[in-house]
Amino acid sequence: MTHELRIAVATDPGLVREHNEDSVYVRPDLQAVADGMGGHEHGELASALAVNVLATWQDDLGPAVAEIARRLDAETPQGAGTTLTAMRWEGLEFELAHIGDSRAYVVRDGNLRQLSHDHTMVQALVDAGRMTPQEALVHPRRAYVLRALQSGNSHEPDLTWHQAQIGDRYLLCSDGLTDYTDLGDVHEILLSTPDGTEAAWQLVALANGNGGPDNITCVITDVVKKKWWQR
Repeated sequence: MTHELRIAVATDPGLVREHNEDSVYVRPDLQAVADGMGGHEHGELASALAVNVLATWQDDLGPAVAEIARRLDAETPQGAGTTLTAMRWEGLEFELAHIGDSRAYVVRDGNLRQLSHDHTMVQALVDAGRMTPQEALVHPRRAYVLRALQSGNSHEPDLTWHQAQIGDRYLLCSDGLTDYTDLGDVHEILLSTPDGTEAAWQLVALANGNGGPDNITCVITDVVKKKWWQR
């Protein structure tokens, strides 16, 4: 293998909420962010269950998401739910599983691109041409999720495969970052801060600097070339 993944994590309850309903899981071949829904007790339970399933999973993410949905039905109260955005690596390829409004981004050749597609009411209106992306950014119901993993009402995730390149930087994040920051500022931090841990905590500080009304979780994965003595 000619590359390695350098992974950094930052998670924070924000400045308003007492509890952090976000859950995060990382290992060399898998990174995931889950944002709980349904009130803090239910949300924490649902997001934790999602990452606990992934912690024992080795294969394709589609069956893993189905197992999360099954266990939510069996083990959590009605209405407990979570978003999920996860990357599972096979060499320089990765499978992306996504449901909800957490997000996955890549910085490649200096450009920031969103890999996931929000499952929200405002995004559906944008897709239908009934709202501009700029209007969606400030809509009071921009956090209203249409698809999620939820006890009694789970939906199917988006499952896609992607080819990575050495030099790529990937960001998984909950909407506590993207709903309360300017994407240009996020892009600037990802470009200007080589250390992943420092960049992740700068992103948390950016959201908190704008009031921090939601939980904030960031996972940064850098695809770097292995040194010759590491091979």
